[in-house]
Amino acid sequence: MVLHTTPYSSACLHFLDGLSWSLVFPCYWFLDRLLASCVATSLEKRQRSQEPCSFLTLCVLISAPLYLLLLLASLPFALLGFIIWAPLQAARQPYLYTYCRPDKHQAEQGQAGGGVGEWRPQGRSFCFCSANVCLLPDSLARFNNLSDTHRRAREVGKRIHNGASRPQIKIYIDSPTNTSISAASFSSLATGFRRTSSLDQRPDQTHTTNGPADTEAEPATECPIHPSGATDCPVHPSASDQDCPLHTAGAKSSSDCPVHTSGEAPDCPVHSTVKSSTDCPLHTSGVQISISAPEPDPQEEDAETGNHRPGEQGGAETGSMTASRESLTRYHGSDGGIGISSNNTLSHVPRTSIFKRPGRKRRHGDETFDHEISAFFPANLDFLALQEVFDHGATTRLRRQLHRYFPYILSDVGRYGWKGCCSRFKFLNSGLMLASRYPILDARYECYPNGRGEDALAAKGALFAKVHVGTSHQEQRVVGYVTCTHLHAIEGDASVRCEQLDLLLQWGAEFRQSSSVPPEGEKVLEDLVAFDVILGDLNFDNCSSEDKLEQQHALFTQYKDPCRLGPGEDKPWALGTLLDPSGLYDEDVSSPESLQKVMENEEGRKEYLVFPPSKSQCPASSQKGRKIPLKGNGRRIDYILYSDEGLQQDWKLEIEEFSFVTQLAGLTDHLSVAARLAVSTGEEEP
Repeated sequence: MVLHTTPYSSACLHFLDGLSWSLVFPCYWFLDRLLASCVATSLEKRQRSQEPCSFLTLCVLISAPLYLLLLLASLPFALLGFIIWAPLQAARQPYLYTYCRPDKHQAEQGQAGGGVGEWRPQGRSFCFCSANVCLLPDSLARFNNLSDTHRRAREVGKRIHNGASRPQIKIYIDSPTNTSISAASFSSLATGFRRTSSLDQRPDQTHTTNGPADTEAEPATECPIHPSGATDCPVHPSASDQDCPLHTAGAKSSSDCPVHTSGEAPDCPVHSTVKSSTDCPLHTSGVQISISAPEPDPQEEDAETGNHRPGEQGGAETGSMTASRESLTRYHGSDGGIGISSNNTLSHVPRTSIFKRPGRKRRHGDETFDHEISAFFPANLDFLALQEVFDHGATTRLRRQLHRYFPYILSDVGRYGWKGCCSRFKFLNSGLMLASRYPILDARYECYPNGRGEDALAAKGALFAKVHVGTSHQEQRVVGYVTCTHLHAIEGDASVRCEQLDLLLQWGAEFRQSSSVPPEGEKVLEDLVAFDVILGDLNFDNCSSEDKLEQQHALFTQYKDPCRLGPGEDKPWALGTLLDPSGLYDEDVSSPESLQKVMENEEGRKEYLVFPPSKSQCPASSQKGRKIPLKGNGRRIDYILYSDEGLQQDWKLEIEEFSFVTQLAGLTDHLSVAARLAVSTGEEEP
């Protein structure tokens, strides 16, 4: 199936759309600025109270009347443009598919996205993330105590890219009793080695480098792989660094080691003080660590193209010049030794990044997977589902940033006008966006027809995608299904949300059925389904007494919620994802690290999370400073659900780790959620 790579099928319609919008845009912009000048955020109010006669106050007093006059002057042109624009929306495509072709350097080094290589017999793990980013037009975003939508869109994209593209550690333990693999980020080293059910393939014993990084590291006096007297390094059989995976091409000596950006080897985040190879935690048998890092981004701009057919295997991440500040953590080695293999150099990682404390991974009771509150997005993120990406300019800026990491993106999802939804005119699209490191084979958007009140002004719905994640030995495609959705938001409309959940299940079944039918006249092998995942903002939580109807919906019999024990009861570690808007600019939660610390504290959660409304408190009132007792850990309305029904026989889908992510602190009123799922095939590794 051919995906929609342009908003319109005709160049003439595309021209008319641009012409009409150029007439409408001035009026739209003046109206947005006029409303924005009348609605101040808590940060702006604080600034004005501190300086009543400040320049900011004078600007508001002068600009508001000016915006009003310009708005009135632009109305005739806007009316003419609207008459042209509105009928065109009936012919507009329901989404825009963009593909970022990898640059030459990445293609040569084989760092192109997630890749659609041969499906390994033992299976694979995939990482999913969902985030509500609240990128409404600036005037509407201010009702959520947020402003400057375009700036926030760029920053959201940068933080997601930096978090997902940071270095990752994989720990391989060889012993007669354990052959498991720990596939986690550097944060897993904060508490020592651990064992998980990750199914990533063990690296080969032959390693290559990817060439020099763009930034030069300061020479170290002593290489961490080759301390004085080390002659039996398991990574370098010849005791030389010519093939060292941690040295840039052309490095002649250990002094060019990119791990150490200064001359102080004892400050290395991986090594404790090393005097001989026997003391080095990198030199013993039985354990291997694989460190992978993204290639530096050679240029800031991105190349977006629509001339790509689904199933093409050339997708690539475009890399990053910097990693997340929290991507590395100090590790104090024990007597065990570990051999290191690497796919990339780490010379472009700033030295300041190695001292930040990451999220603590915990395992509660009989839980079979780890969970954490993390200050950054998971490394090697495969699929990202975003909600409330409504503003057109913000969509463009966010998509440009995300294409630095995700080759395949579905954006501008939804309909405007009257076409395809219901009788209500849609001023905003669905706000959905889906980014993938794997090729998208098919996609479909459906609009919920039962929206009410202000929610009916947006084309909220569900975006379904089929992705190609591998090819079996029998030349069968291995695919996965990813659904991104955003349900009705108005409190008290439980019946509306239940109807939308019914439609979500119905549309999902229809999409899987239609996308599995081969083209007429072609004989192809049946696809192997690896996973079926739903991500999004469902606008109800599992603990509120007002959401009992949704909590008992059939959705939770077909899909599993990792945070849920049953209707009305979450697991003890589950965290609310809706932040109290009035506290977004408090210093205690102004950065990812500080918000992470607050969320790890019960009193902090009570102060900054929104909790289910009680009889003694108005639902719309502020959460801060309340004295009433609160139960649970806040309203968890952002979900990652997965189903093991419909998978290939003997295949299993299990969760490896779950994270509540604070990296978008100050940019949105939601916490992000992330989960890593392991697909096991029941076969043993050859």
